[in-house]
Amino acid sequence: MADFKDETVVVIGLGRFGGALALELSSLGTNVLAIDSDRKIVQSFAGELPHVVTADTTDIDALRQLGVPDVHRVVVSIGTDIEASIMTTSLLVDLSVPDIWAKAISRQHGTILQRVGAHHVVLPEHDMGERVAHLLTGRMLDYIEVDTDYAMVKTKPPHDVVGVPLHESRLRAKYGVTIVSVKKETDGPDAGFTYATPDTVLMYGDLILVVGAIADVERFANAN
Repeated sequence: MADFKDETVVVIGLGRFGGALALELSSLGTNVLAIDSDRKIVQSFAGELPHVVTADTTDIDALRQLGVPDVHRVVVSIGTDIEASIMTTSLLVDLSVPDIWAKAISRQHGTILQRVGAHHVVLPEHDMGERVAHLLTGRMLDYIEVDTDYAMVKTKPPHDVVGVPLHESRLRAKYGVTIVSVKKETDGPDAGFTYATPDTVLMYGDLILVVGAIADVERFANAN
């Protein structure tokens, strides 16, 4: 891996999550070293990823031979083999990898990964389930949780903020949220989002991006 730069991302485990991640990173121009223990899986990615190898990542010598200790960021996306996931993460900690991301299949798995030293734990199925639940139970068109109690939602403005400049709507006082961007219906379907300003006047068909505490953005999105 002598030709790799510090910006290289190592993705270990090429299941649905890891494979999609590696392909997307590569399409964005990121140097990716993809690793899986299954030779058939590696062969299936050989024509799509420039650097994909078969290796046992529970073997610290294999990690050293691949130059993994020289990389800043590694994603452990091993799915069903929890033991291999935990062992690989532990070895990356032993190798002093600065930024370790690990996929967990349950909260208990995630807790163990954190305890052995993963810097970031991702629960894709759990996070997607929460997102869909929020979308199903309200008027939100999209929902992104950016912290444990903070979210951004895409929605349409309730009636009490329509037709008046934002600085007159008292959004913060009434709902505790901030409108950061707006996509005007009058600008047509191909229009993009633009920054909202204190003088922005919203109409019923507009789309808005709202940020705030989860309970506050949900209350705002569901206001009549």
